[in-house]
Amino acid sequence: MNNKLLLIILDGVPLRNWRRLFGNLEGWVEAGQAQTWVMRSVLPSISASCYASIHTGVTPQDHGCTGNGNVFRLSHPDVFSQVRAGGGVTGAVTHSFWSEFFNRAPFDLVRDIEYDEPDSATINHGRFHTMTGYGLINQMTPSDVDLFATLSMLCGRYDLNYGILHTCTLDSMGHRFYHDCQEMDHACAVMDEMLAPFIPKWLAMGYEVIVTADHGQDERGHHGGNSDLQRDVALYYFGPARGPAPDTVLDQLQLAPTILSRLGAPIPATMRAAPFLEG
Repeated sequence: MNNKLLLIILDGVPLRNWRRLFGNLEGWVEAGQAQTWVMRSVLPSISASCYASIHTGVTPQDHGCTGNGNVFRLSHPDVFSQVRAGGGVTGAVTHSFWSEFFNRAPFDLVRDIEYDEPDSATINHGRFHTMTGYGLINQMTPSDVDLFATLSMLCGRYDLNYGILHTCTLDSMGHRFYHDCQEMDHACAVMDEMLAPFIPKWLAMGYEVIVTADHGQDERGHHGGNSDLQRDVALYYFGPARGPAPDTVLDQLQLAPTILSRLGAPIPATMRAAPFLEG
Protein backbone atom coordinates (compact mmCIF):
# COMPACT_ATOMS: atom_id res chain seq x y z
CA MET A 1 0.00 0.00 0.00
CA ASN A 2 1.54 3.30 -1.11
CA ASN A 3 -1.23 5.82 -0.44
CA LYS A 4 -1.45 7.68 2.86
CA LEU A 5 -4.26 9.57 4.63
CA LEU A 6 -4.86 11.24 7.99
CA LEU A 7 -8.28 11.78 9.57
CA ILE A 8 -8.49 14.62 12.10
CA ILE A 9 -11.60 14.56 14.30
CA LEU A 10 -12.30 17.70 16.36
CA ASP A 11 -15.05 16.52 18.65
CA GLY A 12 -18.31 18.45 18.98
CA VAL A 13 -18.03 21.40 16.61
CA PRO A 14 -21.28 22.56 14.95
CA LEU A 15 -21.24 23.69 11.33
CA ARG A 16 -21.75 27.37 12.14
CA ASN A 17 -18.56 27.47 14.23
CA TRP A 18 -16.44 25.86 11.52
CA ARG A 19 -17.52 28.41 8.96
CA ARG A 20 -17.25 31.44 11.27
CA LEU A 21 -14.16 30.70 13.31
CA PHE A 22 -11.73 28.41 11.48
CA GLY A 23 -10.10 31.07 9.34
CA ASN A 24 -7.13 28.96 8.26
CA LEU A 25 -9.27 26.06 7.05
CA GLU A 26 -11.71 28.39 5.30
CA GLY A 27 -8.78 30.32 3.84
CA TRP A 28 -7.41 27.19 2.17
CA VAL A 29 -10.86 26.58 0.68
CA GLU A 30 -11.06 30.17 -0.56
CA ALA A 31 -7.59 29.80 -2.09
CA GLY A 32 -8.62 26.62 -3.92
CA GLN A 33 -6.25 24.43 -1.90
CA ALA A 34 -8.95 22.49 -0.03
CA GLN A 35 -12.53 21.39 -0.59
CA THR A 36 -15.31 21.50 1.97
CA TRP A 37 -18.80 20.06 2.44
CA VAL A 38 -21.39 19.59 5.15
CA MET A 39 -21.46 16.16 6.79
CA ARG A 40 -24.46 14.91 8.78
CA SER A 41 -23.88 12.55 11.68
CA VAL A 42 -25.69 9.34 12.48
CA LEU A 43 -28.30 9.10 15.24
CA PRO A 44 -27.85 9.20 18.13
CA SER A 45 -25.47 12.09 17.55
CA ILE A 46 -23.50 11.13 20.65
CA SER A 47 -19.73 10.75 20.67
CA ALA A 48 -19.15 7.01 21.06
CA SER A 49 -21.92 6.08 18.63
CA CYS A 50 -20.45 8.43 16.03
CA TYR A 51 -16.90 7.13 16.55
CA ALA A 52 -18.12 3.60 15.90
CA SER A 53 -20.02 4.62 12.76
CA ILE A 54 -17.18 6.75 11.38
CA HIS A 55 -14.94 3.68 11.27
CA THR A 56 -17.36 0.85 10.54
CA GLY A 57 -19.58 2.67 8.06
CA VAL A 58 -22.74 1.26 9.66
CA THR A 59 -25.40 2.87 11.85
CA PRO A 60 -25.55 2.60 15.64
CA GLN A 61 -28.65 0.50 15.10
CA ASP A 62 -26.36 -2.05 13.37
CA HIS A 63 -23.13 -1.87 15.38
CA GLY A 64 -24.96 -1.60 18.71
CA CYS A 65 -23.19 1.29 20.44
CA THR A 66 -26.06 3.36 21.80
CA GLY A 67 -23.97 5.92 23.70
CA ASN A 68 -20.91 6.70 25.77
CA GLY A 69 -21.88 4.23 28.47
CA ASN A 70 -22.01 1.33 26.03
CA VAL A 71 -18.47 0.86 24.70
CA PHE A 72 -17.23 -2.59 23.71
CA ARG A 73 -15.12 -4.34 21.06
CA LEU A 74 -17.07 -3.96 17.84
CA SER A 75 -17.62 -6.92 15.52
CA HIS A 76 -17.99 -5.18 12.14
CA PRO A 77 -15.06 -4.71 9.76
CA ASP A 78 -13.57 -1.24 10.23
CA VAL A 79 -11.10 1.15 8.66
CA PHE A 80 -8.17 -0.14 10.73
CA SER A 81 -8.82 -3.81 9.94
CA GLN A 82 -9.30 -3.13 6.24
CA VAL A 83 -6.14 -1.04 5.94
CA ARG A 84 -4.25 -3.84 7.66
CA ALA A 85 -5.84 -6.39 5.30
CA GLY A 86 -4.57 -4.28 2.40
CA GLY A 87 -1.03 -4.34 3.78
CA GLY A 88 -1.01 -0.89 5.36
CA VAL A 89 0.25 0.43 8.71
CA THR A 90 -2.20 2.14 11.07
CA GLY A 91 -1.93 4.59 13.96
CA ALA A 92 -4.25 6.36 16.38
CA VAL A 93 -3.87 9.35 18.71
CA THR A 94 -7.32 9.41 20.27
CA HIS A 95 -9.61 8.98 23.24
CA SER A 96 -9.39 5.47 24.67
CA PHE A 97 -12.85 4.58 23.31
CA TRP A 98 -11.24 4.08 19.88
CA SER A 99 -8.86 1.47 21.31
CA GLU A 100 -11.74 -0.34 22.98
CA PHE A 101 -13.86 -0.33 19.83
CA PHE A 102 -11.18 -1.43 17.42
CA ASN A 103 -8.43 -3.24 19.33
CA ARG A 104 -9.42 -4.69 22.70
CA ALA A 105 -11.77 -4.00 25.59
CA PRO A 106 -11.87 -3.14 28.39
CA PHE A 107 -9.17 -0.49 28.20
CA ASP A 108 -6.24 -1.25 30.50
CA LEU A 109 -4.58 1.99 31.62
CA VAL A 110 -1.08 0.52 31.84
CA ARG A 111 -1.20 -1.91 28.92
CA ASP A 112 -3.13 0.22 26.45
CA ILE A 113 -2.21 3.86 27.10
CA GLU A 114 0.59 3.50 24.54
CA TYR A 115 1.44 0.55 22.33
CA ASP A 116 3.37 -0.43 19.22
CA GLU A 117 2.14 -3.74 17.86
CA PRO A 118 3.36 -4.30 14.26
CA ASP A 119 1.41 -7.56 13.95
CA SER A 120 -1.92 -6.20 15.18
CA ALA A 121 -4.83 -6.81 12.83
CA THR A 122 -6.21 -3.34 13.60
CA ILE A 123 -4.23 -0.54 15.32
CA ASN A 124 -0.46 -0.90 15.06
CA HIS A 125 0.63 2.25 16.89
CA GLY A 126 -1.65 3.72 19.54
CA ARG A 127 -1.34 6.72 21.85
CA PHE A 128 -4.48 7.19 23.94
CA HIS A 129 -5.96 9.41 26.66
CA THR A 130 -8.93 8.60 28.90
CA MET A 131 -10.14 11.97 30.26
CA THR A 132 -10.66 10.25 33.61
CA GLY A 133 -12.24 12.74 36.02
CA TYR A 134 -13.89 14.77 33.26
CA GLY A 135 -16.67 17.18 34.28
CA LEU A 136 -17.97 20.67 33.56
CA ILE A 137 -15.21 22.27 35.65
CA ASN A 138 -12.44 19.71 34.96
CA GLN A 139 -11.94 19.26 31.22
CA MET A 140 -9.14 16.68 31.59
CA THR A 141 -8.10 17.01 27.93
CA PRO A 142 -4.51 17.02 26.62
CA SER A 143 -3.16 20.05 24.79
CA ASP A 144 -4.15 19.72 21.16
CA VAL A 145 -0.75 20.82 19.88
CA ASP A 146 0.74 17.87 21.80
CA LEU A 147 -1.70 15.54 20.06
CA PHE A 148 -0.88 16.97 16.62
CA ALA A 149 2.82 16.58 17.35
CA THR A 150 2.31 13.00 18.55
CA LEU A 151 0.53 12.04 15.33
CA SER A 152 3.32 13.67 13.33
CA MET A 153 5.87 11.66 15.31
CA LEU A 154 4.04 8.40 14.56
CA CYS A 155 3.87 9.28 10.87
CA GLY A 156 7.58 9.99 10.71
CA ARG A 157 8.69 7.07 12.86
CA TYR A 158 6.43 4.35 11.45
CA ASP A 159 5.42 5.67 8.00
CA LEU A 160 1.72 5.20 8.71
CA ASN A 161 -0.58 4.63 5.76
CA TYR A 162 -3.57 5.60 7.86
CA GLY A 163 -3.62 7.68 11.02
CA ILE A 164 -6.44 9.19 13.04
CA LEU A 165 -6.32 11.98 15.58
CA HIS A 166 -9.26 12.74 17.86
CA THR A 167 -9.51 15.50 20.43
CA CYS A 168 -12.36 16.35 22.79
CA THR A 169 -11.26 19.87 23.76
CA LEU A 170 -13.95 21.81 21.89
CA ASP A 171 -16.69 19.34 22.79
CA SER A 172 -15.79 19.67 26.47
CA MET A 173 -15.72 23.45 26.33
CA GLY A 174 -19.00 23.50 24.41
CA HIS A 175 -20.69 21.52 27.17
CA ARG A 176 -19.38 24.01 29.71
CA PHE A 177 -19.84 27.34 27.93
CA TYR A 178 -22.23 26.50 25.06
CA HIS A 179 -21.25 27.65 21.59
CA ASP A 180 -22.52 31.24 21.29
CA CYS A 181 -20.03 32.95 23.56
CA GLN A 182 -16.63 34.61 23.65
CA GLU A 183 -14.99 31.60 25.29
CA MET A 184 -15.93 29.29 22.40
CA ASP A 185 -15.03 31.87 19.76
CA HIS A 186 -11.56 32.03 21.27
CA ALA A 187 -11.23 28.26 21.72
CA CYS A 188 -12.13 27.55 18.09
CA ALA A 189 -9.71 30.22 16.87
CA VAL A 190 -6.92 28.74 19.00
CA MET A 191 -7.64 25.26 17.66
CA ASP A 192 -7.54 26.56 14.09
CA GLU A 193 -4.22 28.29 14.73
CA MET A 194 -2.65 25.25 16.41
CA LEU A 195 -3.79 22.85 13.69
CA ALA A 196 -2.79 25.04 10.75
CA PRO A 197 1.03 24.57 10.82
CA PHE A 198 0.67 20.79 10.83
CA ILE A 199 -1.43 20.51 7.69
CA PRO A 200 1.38 21.61 5.33
CA LYS A 201 3.77 19.31 7.20
CA TRP A 202 1.45 16.33 6.68
CA LEU A 203 0.88 17.19 3.03
CA ALA A 204 4.66 17.42 2.52
CA MET A 205 4.96 13.92 4.03
CA GLY A 206 2.64 12.62 1.30
CA TYR A 207 -0.63 12.47 3.23
CA GLU A 208 -4.09 13.40 2.11
CA VAL A 209 -5.84 15.06 5.06
CA ILE A 210 -9.49 15.11 6.15
CA VAL A 211 -10.57 17.42 9.00
CA THR A 212 -14.08 17.09 10.43
CA ALA A 213 -16.09 16.48 13.61
CA ASP A 214 -18.08 13.55 14.95
CA HIS A 215 -21.16 15.70 15.69
CA GLY A 216 -22.17 19.28 16.46
CA GLN A 217 -23.71 20.90 19.54
CA ASP A 218 -26.82 23.00 19.97
CA GLU A 219 -27.33 26.36 21.68
CA ARG A 220 -27.48 24.66 25.09
CA GLY A 221 -24.35 22.57 24.56
CA HIS A 222 -26.31 19.41 23.87
CA HIS A 223 -25.97 16.71 21.23
CA GLY A 224 -27.33 13.23 20.75
CA GLY A 225 -30.62 14.19 19.15
CA ASN A 226 -31.96 15.07 15.73
CA SER A 227 -31.40 18.74 14.96
CA ASP A 228 -29.14 20.44 12.44
CA LEU A 229 -27.00 22.03 15.15
CA GLN A 230 -26.46 18.66 16.82
CA ARG A 231 -25.79 16.70 13.62
CA ASP A 232 -24.29 18.95 10.94
CA VAL A 233 -20.54 19.58 10.81
CA ALA A 234 -18.01 20.69 8.21
CA LEU A 235 -15.63 18.36 6.42
CA TYR A 236 -12.43 19.70 4.81
CA TYR A 237 -10.37 17.66 2.35
CA PHE A 238 -6.78 18.33 1.30
CA GLY A 239 -5.68 16.18 -1.61
CA PRO A 240 -5.85 15.52 -5.35
CA ALA A 241 -9.28 13.84 -5.51
CA ARG A 242 -12.43 15.68 -6.47
CA GLY A 243 -15.64 15.58 -4.51
CA PRO A 244 -19.29 16.41 -5.15
CA ALA A 245 -20.83 19.86 -5.57
CA PRO A 246 -20.15 22.21 -2.64
CA ASP A 247 -23.81 22.22 -1.55
CA THR A 248 -23.87 18.41 -1.17
CA VAL A 249 -24.66 17.11 2.33
CA LEU A 250 -22.51 14.05 3.00
CA ASP A 251 -23.65 11.09 5.08
CA GLN A 252 -21.27 10.18 7.92
CA LEU A 253 -21.49 6.54 6.77
CA GLN A 254 -19.66 7.58 3.59
CA LEU A 255 -16.50 8.45 5.49
CA ALA A 256 -15.17 4.91 6.09
CA PRO A 257 -15.53 3.65 2.50
CA THR A 258 -14.11 6.95 1.20
CA ILE A 259 -10.98 6.57 3.33
CA LEU A 260 -10.53 2.97 2.19
CA SER A 261 -11.02 3.88 -1.45
CA ARG A 262 -8.36 6.61 -1.22
CA LEU A 263 -5.92 4.15 0.35
CA GLY A 264 -6.67 1.32 -2.07
CA ALA A 265 -7.79 -0.94 0.79
CA PRO A 266 -10.63 -3.47 0.43
CA ILE A 267 -14.10 -2.10 1.18
CA PRO A 268 -16.21 -4.71 3.02
CA ALA A 269 -19.77 -5.52 2.01
CA THR A 270 -21.04 -4.05 5.29
CA MET A 271 -20.00 -0.55 4.16
CA ARG A 272 -22.87 0.18 1.79
CA ALA A 273 -22.55 3.97 1.46
CA ALA A 274 -20.80 5.31 -1.63
CA PRO A 275 -17.38 7.00 -1.38
CA PHE A 276 -17.61 10.74 -2.01
CA LEU A 277 -14.10 11.33 -3.47
CA GLU A 278 -12.99 10.33 -6.94
CA GLY A 279 -9.85 10.55 -9.05
